[in-house]
Amino acid sequence: MGFTFKPYQLEGLLVVEGSFFPDERGVFMESFRENELRKAGIPPLVQDNLSRSQKGVLRGMHYQIKPSPVGKLVRCVRGKILDVVVDIRKKSPTYGKWASIELGDEGNRMFWVPEGFAHGFYTLSETADVLYKVSGYWAPEVDRGILWNDPAVGIRWPSDDIRVSPKDAKLPPLSQADNNF
Repeated sequence: MGFTFKPYQLEGLLVVEGSFFPDERGVFMESFRENELRKAGIPPLVQDNLSRSQKGVLRGMHYQIKPSPVGKLVRCVRGKILDVVVDIRKKSPTYGKWASIELGDEGNRMFWVPEGFAHGFYTLSETADVLYKVSGYWAPEVDRGILWNDPAVGIRWPSDDIRVSPKDAKLPPLSQADNNF
């Protein structure tokens, strides 16, 4: 078995593909293998988070500032999502740029989002369960975000039918965000 790691669109992002064995009975796959992730430069992952969302729900764009930033290994275990990130590393040549990838429950694909990126996703299917392993614990005192529809960033979402939480609707644009990356 094993995993492959392919750089994706912006420096630091990785598409992680694992072996996948479907047959008439169902499927088998390894969903996590720490030693291979470490070889690819992914730090230890210490917590799992699971999010269930209905079609049209947008969660994001979230990150944690220093001293407790987190990277995320994102997988859609049921349904389909559009996973989106924004580079918020001020000295990065791609600062303010965004990237997206579809993740779904077919195959064995994950998306590595390192520290220094705001992260969110939009639910494409009727329901989606998103599991993400993180490199640090959630710390409300450093929890931050940017506005999902910041015109300066210009993320192209797949629909205008978008539901966000009241908290996410009030996040600042990137130019006004609390960001120490």
